[in-house]
Amino acid sequence: MSRPLYRGLSGGGRVSDDIGGYKMFDQKYQVKDSLENGFGHEATSPGRGARSRPSLTLLLLKLGLVLVTILALLGSLYWAVSISNSSRHNISHGYRRLQEQLVADLSDIGELSLGKARLKELEFCPPEYENYVPCYYNISESLDLGDHEAPIEYERQCVRESAIDRDCLILPPRNYRIPLRWPSGRDIIWKENVKITGQEFSSGSLTKRMMVEEEHISFHSDSLMVDGVEDYSHQIAEMIGLRNESNFNEAGVRTVLDIGCGFGSFGAHLFSKQLLTLCIANYEVAGSQVQLTLERGIPAMIGSFASKQLPYPYLSFDMLHCARCGIEWEKNDGIFLVEVDRLLRPGGYFVWTSLMNTHRSLRDKENQRKWTSIRDFAENLCWDMLSQQDETIVWKKTSKKKCYSSRKSGPAVCGRSHDIESPYYQPLNPCIAGTRSQRWVPIEYRTPWPTQAKLNSTELDIHGVHLEYFAEDAANWNSVVRNYWSLLSPLIFSDHPKRPGDEDPAPPFNMLRNVLDMNARFGGFNAALLDAGKSAWVMNVVPRSGPNYLPLIFDRGFIGVQHDWCEAFPTYPRTYDMMHADGLLSLEKHQKHRCSMLDIFLEIDRILRPEGWVILHDSAPLIQEARSVITQLKWDTRMMEVNGNNDEKLLVCQKPFFMKQQ
Repeated sequence: MSRPLYRGLSGGGRVSDDIGGYKMFDQKYQVKDSLENGFGHEATSPGRGARSRPSLTLLLLKLGLVLVTILALLGSLYWAVSISNSSRHNISHGYRRLQEQLVADLSDIGELSLGKARLKELEFCPPEYENYVPCYYNISESLDLGDHEAPIEYERQCVRESAIDRDCLILPPRNYRIPLRWPSGRDIIWKENVKITGQEFSSGSLTKRMMVEEEHISFHSDSLMVDGVEDYSHQIAEMIGLRNESNFNEAGVRTVLDIGCGFGSFGAHLFSKQLLTLCIANYEVAGSQVQLTLERGIPAMIGSFASKQLPYPYLSFDMLHCARCGIEWEKNDGIFLVEVDRLLRPGGYFVWTSLMNTHRSLRDKENQRKWTSIRDFAENLCWDMLSQQDETIVWKKTSKKKCYSSRKSGPAVCGRSHDIESPYYQPLNPCIAGTRSQRWVPIEYRTPWPTQAKLNSTELDIHGVHLEYFAEDAANWNSVVRNYWSLLSPLIFSDHPKRPGDEDPAPPFNMLRNVLDMNARFGGFNAALLDAGKSAWVMNVVPRSGPNYLPLIFDRGFIGVQHDWCEAFPTYPRTYDMMHADGLLSLEKHQKHRCSMLDIFLEIDRILRPEGWVILHDSAPLIQEARSVITQLKWDTRMMEVNGNNDEKLLVCQKPFFMKQQ
């Protein structure tokens, strides 16, 4: 079954990652030109007349070979033209294959001709890159130097970083261990896998409780932890008017945005109730809420309520939750509450738990002023306060648009030019968004989960998608996932043939905790994994360089984000088990190479955990090029045919577990 692994190019010298090795031939021709120039110099030098005649003969032989080659190419061209009239379509298709095969052959010849001038493997980064997050102010170096007064910038500031600026691979911590599979890994993580100092446990927050052992951190250690979150979620359900948290789905709640989520315990509990909770929190140097939550395998990404809108469409979440999240909602004329309103679906819930809400705290006049300001602003947003118990308040967003015209004060409704469905880190907008959208559907009227994932024709029409095309896409992904799953075994990289009749053992259903789909389209890969009974959740990424179906993805009950793959993804290193990219390379190629293929693969390597998987599906020439670039990353790779289609290839890769040198 197996054949020897393609290890790509090796040796010194970096070659540009253009298609098929065109840069390689540029270098080859430069060598040839220098030889010809040297040859002419020798012919006119004194004392070398005896060599001139053999040299002239050699030159004539070379010219003869060139003429033969040109005649052969002209003959091939004449043959192609002579038969094109009889079968133009088939010949065009075949000619394209010949072109691509020619590029591949020339690349192989170029590799042989270059000798030592081949793509070299990248070195490992220095230790300070261990938890490196581009686009955010990384102060690990400042801490090491004792600069504890360095300011921490929470705002995302992306300056495109070329692979030339950081052409190294980030190593895991010295005592890093592969995370445990679910369900065990949801409640226990290895202590050395994350950066903690001990100070992050002092807040006493319900969502920040844990037990730190010698080797691991436990999030379910005793009844205080489990009962605390269960009681809390049960309380919220009762405040909404439900029997318990198991009834959230019946009330139309499927997706939850947890702001400042602690260490993800609220989301972990709701996951067992068929709710999908996405944690967002500020970038943190140590004790990161996002890093620890993702280490548990629970959805999370870096995001801040600062000066910019979050990269999610309006009307996308059924509930937003803030438990001591540290946001001062009364600041800036309530603009953070306007952003909450933008993200909430009609009829959705905002749950706010804060010490400020207690009777004891409200005895302080300043706290009372802040609380009153928040309550009045929520009322001007047409939110209805359903209930208040102890520290927790639950508001419900209005489902009726006419409420906005009947108000005496409050934010204005956005005009058409400012009512952008999917802003990408745009400045916060002080107006009420989404009221003109066809997606304005109260959550109680939406199809409940899991039927929600299969949108009907009326729902698809909102997004400009035909039902037949959507169904065909779903059937295709169901087939693809069955094929993919059989490939997730190190045996595909084995050079030892298996015994006749033996089959590769199927990977377990819980082999993956999470997947980052880099070009998600309709979220079909996500839906197919669920249909196949896999336990993994998917971060559906919609590239800015392609069509934006992110609102459709949220309407299916999934989560996702818009992203520019020439920038760094807002997450910590080693946070995903699998990276999947179907057609992404073709999409980025049409953007006139805003960044190199190596830039994109370096970011994939940063995000992927050791022994994690990468699956690439794209055109054959681009997969060939990717295979060459990936050689620099030291990954194990296997290129495969796609159902006998020579125009497309599949590249399955696994990132090795490199240990830090002692």
